[in-house]
Amino acid sequence: MIKELMIERLRKIEDLEQRQLLKDIVSGVFVNLIDYQEEMNNKLEERVFNEMEDVENRFDIFVTLSHQEDIDPIHQCLFPMRPADLESKTIQLNKLLQSLERNEQAVLFSLFLTCDSVQIQQLLAEERLFNGTIVTTAGPISIQVSLTRNTDYLQEINKLYPIFQINGLPWKTINHPFAYKFFNVKLVKCSPLNEDAEITQIIVDLEEYEVNKRLNVVPLWNIERHEVKNIGFPVPAIDKVNYEHVLSFRKMGNEHGYLVEADGENVRYIKRTDNELTVVSPQDKSGIWKLLKVVKMEEEKLGKLNYELVSNRRIEHFTTKFASKHSSNVKTKGEIIRMVNTFDAANKFELVDIEIVNSFLEASFTYCANPFITEMLGERSHKKIMLLKFKAKEEKDFLANDILSFLVSEVQRHFFEYKCVGVWL
Repeated sequence: MIKELMIERLRKIEDLEQRQLLKDIVSGVFVNLIDYQEEMNNKLEERVFNEMEDVENRFDIFVTLSHQEDIDPIHQCLFPMRPADLESKTIQLNKLLQSLERNEQAVLFSLFLTCDSVQIQQLLAEERLFNGTIVTTAGPISIQVSLTRNTDYLQEINKLYPIFQINGLPWKTINHPFAYKFFNVKLVKCSPLNEDAEITQIIVDLEEYEVNKRLNVVPLWNIERHEVKNIGFPVPAIDKVNYEHVLSFRKMGNEHGYLVEADGENVRYIKRTDNELTVVSPQDKSGIWKLLKVVKMEEEKLGKLNYELVSNRRIEHFTTKFASKHSSNVKTKGEIIRMVNTFDAANKFELVDIEIVNSFLEASFTYCANPFITEMLGERSHKKIMLLKFKAKEEKDFLANDILSFLVSEVQRHFFEYKCVGVWL
């Protein structure tokens, strides 16, 4: 800016000899001085920014979906939430007979529906039965099935919360819109079965939801499971009661985040350095420790994705780092808007208005994405409602309500004195 101003002033000097003389002086002294000053300013800005260490960004969770046949078993960034999803599954007719004899509804398979959260809730509330066919070597068998929510992936998310607590790390709501759209297909009624036959195919007609049905899709995230042995022998901790177990992740890369997956009773606290974790535990013998590696996402390593990649990542700004380090809440509309806009997930939405009301009887488009945080739950009937009014910047897809629920749940986590509800304008 200063350089351009000086050049502009030089151009206005009519005497060419004086202009050349002044240009030589400016180029020889002042330009170098300006460059040096700008370089020092940039270094100072970078130093201040880096001093606000943001440990949180090493534990950003990215999720997507993939067709089972497209999953890369040696992918560097994305891994199945449940390794069992990659195993081939077969259903035995004799097991189905046993379930029917016990009046139990056997799970035939699971599926994914590309429906928004309102349609999902409506489908669950209706408790509908759908017709289908089990194709066997002895012929087709007519069946009726029901759909119930598959909570396997929600349970995987729930398991992360106590792990973050044990590791002494702040919790951030997981943005996983896909996890809420999986269903178990359960057998309710069927024609007589031939116990000696084998199942070759199961066909289910979901009627108007048939266009939304997706089979053999698997949720992926950037969490990889590892088992690590102690470095050396445990040494007594400073309290002379517990022992320090040193776990090295140098070979796995120190740019990633690492979580010790252990029982809370077996871990007192965890210390972190650039290349090691020190687990303080009452356990006095060396052993194998389970680690969750939260892989740093690199776009060039992603490859082709079948579905959108979403995350709970915050945009890196100085104000974001400063606010996370100094956790006192500023109870203003501007602070809530800033909080929402720090997330990558908010780039398609705009928080237009916030209103505090005594009651809200209309249908909400959002749900709680942190039901396991028990200290924030409890009786809410006496709480006022914080109505968060959003506007979509582009046409909403089937994930929009779920991502909105993630953003509202993050606000709820900071403003637990209200019941937060999200609506579209």
